[in-house]
Amino acid sequence: MDHTLKNRHGALTRRQVLRRGGGAIGLVAAAPLAPLMLAGCDEQSPPEQDVVKVGILHSQTGTMAISEISLVDMEIMAIEEINAAGGVLGRKIVPVIEDARSRSDDIFPKKATQLLTEDKVAAVFGCWTSSSRISVLPVFEEYNGLLFYPLQYEGNECSRNIIYTGLAPNQQIIPAIQWLASGAGGGRRRFYLLGSDYIYPRTANLIARKYAEDAGAEILGEAYTALGERDYSGIVDEIVALNPDIIFSTLNGDTNVYFYRELSARGILPQQLPVFATSVGEDELRGLLPAHVEGHLAGWSYFQSVDTPANRSFVARFQAEHGEDRVVSDPMEAAYSQVYLWKLAVEKAGSFDVDRVLQAFGDGIEFEAPGGRIMVDPKTHHTYKPFLIGRIRQDRQFDIVYETPEWIAPEPYPQLVFPGWQCDWTGSGITAGEKVIIRQ
Repeated sequence: MDHTLKNRHGALTRRQVLRRGGGAIGLVAAAPLAPLMLAGCDEQSPPEQDVVKVGILHSQTGTMAISEISLVDMEIMAIEEINAAGGVLGRKIVPVIEDARSRSDDIFPKKATQLLTEDKVAAVFGCWTSSSRISVLPVFEEYNGLLFYPLQYEGNECSRNIIYTGLAPNQQIIPAIQWLASGAGGGRRRFYLLGSDYIYPRTANLIARKYAEDAGAEILGEAYTALGERDYSGIVDEIVALNPDIIFSTLNGDTNVYFYRELSARGILPQQLPVFATSVGEDELRGLLPAHVEGHLAGWSYFQSVDTPANRSFVARFQAEHGEDRVVSDPMEAAYSQVYLWKLAVEKAGSFDVDRVLQAFGDGIEFEAPGGRIMVDPKTHHTYKPFLIGRIRQDRQFDIVYETPEWIAPEPYPQLVFPGWQCDWTGSGITAGEKVIIRQ
């Protein structure tokens, strides 16, 4: 059954808009004046009092579209499943879908304001880059909105109005550094840090530097490139000259295509110099040639190759809707799961009111996600998750080479980097510690 997406330009089928074809992105971009709204399974929309609106705010055009479009697909999939099972508190969910066009400074906060003040959505599922999240954070705090953010990020933040469903730095960056420096990870001692030039990579690399040095390693070089950068010849020249034994990459978006291509063109193989990536998953690998990436590493809390009945069913449902060529990644699984976390909190609160929903999260909310059980930490509004390291295979999937024995409690302020900073929304909120300057 095909749902119908409506805007002021007329009706479009959901598959026309959201399925991954060249025309799909064009349709979204061609109608920037109005958001898309999922009207439901029936030809006639249900009465307004029988629905609840939520916002979906991701980049469907621009340099980040390679990553963010799939988050829209996953959030819609979760909404469809919930609606098919009866909705939330007896109401069908109607998503208002906005394209932020990979523009953090202006479009993201503008669209967030519209969703909260004009569309009156109960919650928003959105963002990818930390720049986009930071740009909308004041909007959600000013209007007391609720944002669910599905990406791993750099920490140094803890907003009452955001539920962070991706990995905190102590759940990805720090265990990755510790594993790479260990015997199991090759005993790496010579790190090169490479990232996109915005807040996440710069803060992530500050954390990586501190914990690598704490593990007895040294940082030989550190470089940043703009989102959308295509020329990595100079960066690779420097890497070759410095001769590190690991490249720790926080590159985001389609810039990864050109970096890995340049490494491969120089004959730099993962057997001699592996890349460990914090932002390359199965979805990004669709745009990379296996010959350029096979053998390199990435760290997440989820891989499509997790071999459990629940995950196999999850992947099968997604591919049945979007095609067997589509893949599932960690941010996609988090995007899907966070819709259910919101549903569970709303049902526990018995209300869509943001304050009551946040109070429900303060009492603890757990969900059996496709990759395993997760829980929102009442104190920090971050999520308890495991950490896995995968090696890229020829089929663009991952062999899991390391997994923490249990989930890791989130810590948005790693104390080696942010001493004295604490967060507890069940108590006094944020406790400020020493001032930390992050180089821009």
